[in-house]
Amino acid sequence: MTYREKLEAAWQKSGSLLCVGLDPELSLMPEGFGPDDVAAFNHAIIEATSDLVCAYKPNVAFYEGLGPERGYAALRETLAAIPPHIITLADAKRGDVEHTARAYVRALFDDLGFDASTVNAYLGHDSIVPWIERPQHGVFVVTRTSNPGAGDLQDLPVATEAGSKPLYEVVAERCRSWDAHGNVGMVTGATYPDEMRRLRELCPDTPLLLPGIGAQAGSLEAAVRAGLDKRGLGILVSASRGVTYASKGADFPQAARREALRLRDEINIVRAQMGFELVASV
Repeated sequence: MTYREKLEAAWQKSGSLLCVGLDPELSLMPEGFGPDDVAAFNHAIIEATSDLVCAYKPNVAFYEGLGPERGYAALRETLAAIPPHIITLADAKRGDVEHTARAYVRALFDDLGFDASTVNAYLGHDSIVPWIERPQHGVFVVTRTSNPGAGDLQDLPVATEAGSKPLYEVVAERCRSWDAHGNVGMVTGATYPDEMRRLRELCPDTPLLLPGIGAQAGSLEAAVRAGLDKRGLGILVSASRGVTYASKGADFPQAARREALRLRDEINIVRAQMGFELVASV
């Protein structure tokens, strides 16, 4: 199965466009949970929400921050707990020259077993080749992010034959031209729906990863309307802290489920208003 086939199947089987981030912040965990309890915490979140999502997105930095043995053990246990039909997406944002990129690919795809990863394309096409040459794995190229300083570089004007355009549009056009296997996506922040709408115009069939809902105050409705493709699919709406840390009490799995259910349903309400229907095949 190619990565794109698995992604399409995950959308359909789950009836959901929701991607939940699994980012272990010890200060936000319920009382009694410490560094050795990360995998157990994540397992509880997965059990409570796995029927509501199309993907899980562990941010690798939070596991690396726990130390090489404890952190990667927790990450492996977390990945093992995710049902096989759900996309596992490494929020790693790797970006380096080709031979180094190949080492990152081996680490994330071959060793850890992720389906996809976020990557940076600042070093150009040769740095992206190791990520996109495997049809069974996917990448989401950082294009227009949700953080306040995104425009410092991403909005800089670039002179092209067609006239001046912001750098993020040039990156999007490169992503489209590199997508020989249907496994290239883009990261575009929910806090910038106008820019996302432009990216959807430039890349009508490219999957978009939408961070910025919740803690970063992106508008869910505006982001969904801007990002959906012509089939009413094409997006992974990412929510992390708002779901996983919805409660610091013993009811944290139930609270996570309630928030994930709310987000999934709100996304699908917008889709229905736009004339789309997504029915789970289970």
